[in-house]
Amino acid sequence: MVEQGTVEQIFAHPEHPYTQALLAAVPKLGDMRDRAWPRRFPLLVQQQSSDSEQKTARYDAEPLLDIRGLRVYYPIRSGIFSAVTHRVHAVEQIDFCVWPGETLAIVGESGCGKSTTGCALLRLIQSESESILFQGNEISQMDDRAFLPLRREIQMVFQDPYASLNPRLTVGFTIAEPLLLHGLARSLEDATPRVQELLKSVGLPPEHARRYPHEFSGGQRQRIAIARAMALQPQVIIADEAVSALDVSIQAQVVNLMMNLQQKTGMSWIFISHDMAVVERIANRVAVMYLGQIVEIGPRQAVFNNPQHPYTQRLLASVPIADPQQRSVRQFDDGEIPSPLRKAGEEVNKMTYREVGLHHWVANDNH
Repeated sequence: MVEQGTVEQIFAHPEHPYTQALLAAVPKLGDMRDRAWPRRFPLLVQQQSSDSEQKTARYDAEPLLDIRGLRVYYPIRSGIFSAVTHRVHAVEQIDFCVWPGETLAIVGESGCGKSTTGCALLRLIQSESESILFQGNEISQMDDRAFLPLRREIQMVFQDPYASLNPRLTVGFTIAEPLLLHGLARSLEDATPRVQELLKSVGLPPEHARRYPHEFSGGQRQRIAIARAMALQPQVIIADEAVSALDVSIQAQVVNLMMNLQQKTGMSWIFISHDMAVVERIANRVAVMYLGQIVEIGPRQAVFNNPQHPYTQRLLASVPIADPQQRSVRQFDDGEIPSPLRKAGEEVNKMTYREVGLHHWVANDNH
């Protein structure tokens, strides 16, 4: 034990360097209020200055991904003939773009359709859309065989680092597997130099390739999952709640790692999260989802400093504050969330938006 005291003493006057580093790693909403560009977390062991701005987004280029009218409906069957009587409208006709080198955060409460959106883009679940353009090419109508090469360009890091790695495979084989599947390496031996390079890029020693997932901590496993996603040198990585299972100091390290990798490679992140304070650090733009629809989207600074939609305002007001001196009495709406369940065949009008600031759009509705 390196330090102890009352809650007020520890938060107001932390004495030990580790306590100070631990408190610095706690994301605090409002830290980035005056910062237009993302910044790394300050860490006890800092490889790169946290004060350097992350200016990797290239908004002068064409969008890397352009999604129009993405829909995901889940059928509900009932009766003796198992007829479809209702559908869950998990994602309802959403539009958004991702530019090269940017981090787009998709935020919202559990069940709002964030993860479903990410899975739909990778065709892990069935979806429909008006169009999905990747580097200007229509990909929504492609069959699975034609889509296979695109899987190299869009990868995913899942929420649970314990479930996303096969316990029977060594870490080295797990990272090499995408290279073997896509024909980028002829054998495990052929892939070894690339595997060692990837492990070093996420801050792990190359000799760890011979170990199994149970020999690693949660933060290390998530680094391995990121290394596997990086193996094919994708242009977009979808991070689905990738840091929510980690403690604050490890979470800060992994977020900084993601930003370092983006700095080196120029790739884009779609960062799916419910943690608004982490999003404030990492995101260039933010899309707020509610009941399967995007209700507000715009530059992170505009959305956080000037939230226009009532749901965005409620989401920001509900962010927990660690420091007891800064807590205030908060009023919460404890009403039931409306259900996304609708009768089969019921059509929903596509959301319309109004521009309230430069590239800052808010839905025309009364949620």
